[in-house]
Amino acid sequence: MKEKEIICIVCPIGCQMEVMEGKDTNGYVVTGNACPRGEKYGIKELTDPTRVLTTTIMLKKGKLKRLPVKTDIPIPKGKVLACMKELVSLEVEAPVKAGDILIKDISGTGANIISTRSI
Repeated sequence: MKEKEIICIVCPIGCQMEVMEGKDTNGYVVTGNACPRGEKYGIKELTDPTRVLTTTIMLKKGKLKRLPVKTDIPIPKGKVLACMKELVSLEVEAPVKAGDILIKDISGTGANIISTRSI
């Protein structure tokens, strides 16, 4: 039986919730949430956790040495390290615009790595 205690991040309230498999209509029971969005978040976090990956990469010929980047969509939490291994050796050359796609479909996640700053 899956069970997890989490803090909801959907809104500023930060409800402390408990999510577990149960006999609810969707197969899970969520307690401690103040709104229906918390229930949806809790179930997703228990069954298929995802994260937006944010980091920096090396930048050549720019004012700064590093360029901030992120995934354009959330990726499975279990794929974060594989994506970071791909990014550790990535180096781009200025100029770069915010929103530029630097890597398509990183580690087979369907997510693109995009620049979050123009340099």
